[in-house]
Amino acid sequence: MSNYYVYILGNNRPTLYIGVTNNLIRRVYEHKQGLVKGFTKKYGLKKLLYFEVFTNIEDALIREKRLKHWEREWKLNLIKKANPSLRDLYENIIR
Repeated sequence: MSNYYVYILGNNRPTLYIGVTNNLIRRVYEHKQGLVKGFTKKYGLKKLLYFEVFTNIEDALIREKRLKHWEREWKLNLIKKANPSLRDLYENIIR
């Protein structure tokens, strides 16, 4: 059974990006190395600030779409509730 992840990346501002993947470690690594062209590379979004785990891809995609329509303040409040210091969670998931 696979897991699916909705994740939020940011930078020090933070500018935010929301994505979905079935391999969180690989995908964040790609963002960190600048291998993903587009918005995340342009704005240097390399910090994994938040993620949720799903066992169903449809649920993950629905959640991603809903979060993308949230106001910025709501997204920041969601992140700060789980990650008050806005630290990069990547080190925690690769261990």
